Amino acid sequence: MRTSIVLGLALSAALAGCSRESAPAASTTTAPAAPAAPAAPAAPRESLRPKVVVLGDSLTAGLGLQQAQAFPALLQKKLDDGHYEWDVVNAGISGDTSAAGLQRLDWALESQNVRILVLELGANDGLRGLPVSEMKKNLAAIIERAQQKRIAVLLTGMEAPPNFGPEYVVSFRQAYRDLARQYNVTLLPFLLDRVAGIPGLNQGDGIHPNIEGAAIVADNVWTVLKPMVDKVPAA
Repeated sequence: MRTSIVLGLALSAALAGCSRESAPAASTTTAPAAPAAPAAPAAPRESLRPKVVVLGDSLTAGLGLQQAQAFPALLQKKLDDGHYEWDVVNAGISGDTSAAGLQRLDWALESQNVRILVLELGANDGLRGLPVSEMKKNLAAIIERAQQKRIAVLLTGMEAPPNFGPEYVVSFRQAYRDLARQYNVTLLPFLLDRVAGIPGLNQGDGIHPNIEGAAIVADNVWTVLKPMVDKVPAA
């Protein structure tokens, strides 16, 4: 059975102090003026082009891959090659559950002119055996808040591991279909179609796509995303 797992990342920093010697004796010579500090570079202006935000976990973040190899970057290339003047924002964080994604939704959608949300969450809920009802509630809240902002939603389905029993697996799969029907959003039934369970398309963990697998994932998403881009107004 096809599953997804994520690894957490950590970051640390340190600060150092410095000491100062006593001041020298006064001098009759006037010290030269200190050179003016260079002006700080202007912050880059955010592109006003329409945007696709991909909200997800390690599959979106591209765990084990370079940023340019993750499927959101490959979607950007497809848009560029098709002369679509759109930007793709990778809002994937390894380890995220549907609850974590909901908590940072406002941050993910703070960019100007977000027109489409690709919602790739739930794999970690399934991995941990969290209640399907809670996952469904979180995903529903994300969809509702996106729709309130007039953002179209592409929901990508996932599969639960078989060790929680067939009832859980079926309920997990059905949750995505129910949400797509309830909120009338576009559904990609399984993000990892043609990739999951194929050793040559996955990294050593057997779970996260390698470069070739990520390209197929991008193709899967593009199949349903392109019609949305063609349909959604750019402004």
